[in-house]
Amino acid sequence: KHQGINHLKFERNLQTVAEEKVGRVYANLRVLNSYWINQDATMKYYEVILVDPSHKKIRNDARINWIVNPVHKHREMRGLTSAGRKSRGLRKKGHRANGIKGGSYRAAWLNRNCMRLKRYR
Repeated sequence: KHQGINHLKFERNLQTVAEEKVGRVYANLRVLNSYWINQDATMKYYEVILVDPSHKKIRNDARINWIVNPVHKHREMRGLTSAGRKSRGLRKKGHRANGIKGGSYRAAWLNRNCMRLKRYR
């Protein structure tokens, strides 16, 4: 009757959306993580931890200077923060992770349903 419109839900959680918005505004900083702080009837509030990769203290600290590398630019846009990995279903390990082997459920489905053959066989 309504063609499934009542069951359509946003794929990601609000925490990842918050991280992404902050990452777009502060493009020179790296999003490390975020956590819930409050909510009311309409809004949820998250605190997002940002790191300045050009700061000397960050660059010299061995525990955090991994985030200085260019591969960690916009981690929040690619779902690499903790909230992003959770929404992608990557918190599971072992036999429960069969649906997301290969990085996502779409990749897992493609591996199962696609026949790849060598050119010369």
